[in-house]
Amino acid sequence: MNEHLTLFLLFFTSFITLMNPLGVMPLFLNMTADLNRRQQRTTAVKALITAFVTLVLFAFGGQMLFSFFGISVAGLKVVGGVLFFTMGYDMLNARISRLKTTSKNVKKYVDDISVTPLGIPMIAGPGSITNAIVLMDQSQDALSKTLLIVSVFVVCLVVLSVLISGAKITRIMGETGNKVMMKLMGLIVMVMAVEFFFTGIEPYVRSILMLN
Repeated sequence: MNEHLTLFLLFFTSFITLMNPLGVMPLFLNMTADLNRRQQRTTAVKALITAFVTLVLFAFGGQMLFSFFGISVAGLKVVGGVLFFTMGYDMLNARISRLKTTSKNVKKYVDDISVTPLGIPMIAGPGSITNAIVLMDQSQDALSKTLLIVSVFVVCLVVLSVLISGAKITRIMGETGNKVMMKLMGLIVMVMAVEFFFTGIEPYVRSILMLN
């Protein structure tokens, strides 16, 4: 029993660190700034469902998918870094897109951003996808594999609660407070993006240098 609890805590800790709900929250708040409370909650739920399904799929068939499409973890990190940097820059300049749309267009917007970039690669990013593949490969019995999936599900619930709570906090802080927080978090997101990008591009640089 203690062994299984330790294994679950190991899975949970690794995923909660890599999925980084506090880092995702400002990006989520920026992208859903003009949605009402119900639409924000719907967006968050759809994003977490997308992330959970993605991680489960990669956990069971990640190696095969990577080989079939010729995708590398390094490539995902580079793309994720560029995407995060662009969004972080917009946040640093306190740019919030205003949605002057019909309810139909808002629904389409929610569906689009909940899948990408929120679900993938912000929540289910290169790190958490790789972690799911490696841990599933190391899990030898059915119970260990089940604990891995349960831990991913629990972490997704934690991320969901953080995103929904963050939406409430922004209403308390007001417009000025939100702009200040957005600038600060935008800077942090840009730093994260740079780390992502250079970690991803390092294998490519090494391979080029080896060829020369």
